Amino acid sequence: VQLQASGGGLVQAGVSLRLSCVGSGRTFNRYAVGWFRQAPGKQRELVAANTRGGRSYYADSVKGRFTISRDNVKNTVYLQMNSLKPEDTAVYYCVADPVNGLILPRYDYWGVGTQVTVSS
Repeated sequence: VQLQASGGGLVQAGVSLRLSCVGSGRTFNRYAVGWFRQAPGKQRELVAANTRGGRSYYADSVKGRFTISRDNVKNTVYLQMNSLKPEDTAVYYCVADPVNGLILPRYDYWGVGTQVTVSS
């Protein structure tokens, strides 16, 4: 599956953004999906994940502010980001894997990242 993320941008702290990731090829309902992010000088971090059955995981740093969802008909996974903070600034990557699990040791498919910059 090929993944194409969009929706990033430059915003002020406190506002919301929604990232979208469209998958081509096999339908998303066959994949576990997720979003990683990587800020300059920091390790890549799994921000949110979603199993084929709809279970979700969130990193503590985004819990209560971010929501992952999917539309299997549109082959799209979303990351709704509310109350954005400067520390959310990073390149965000959508991922997918045919193995069904909540937090996988690796993901086979990665999209090109989309930059999110939050100014204070």
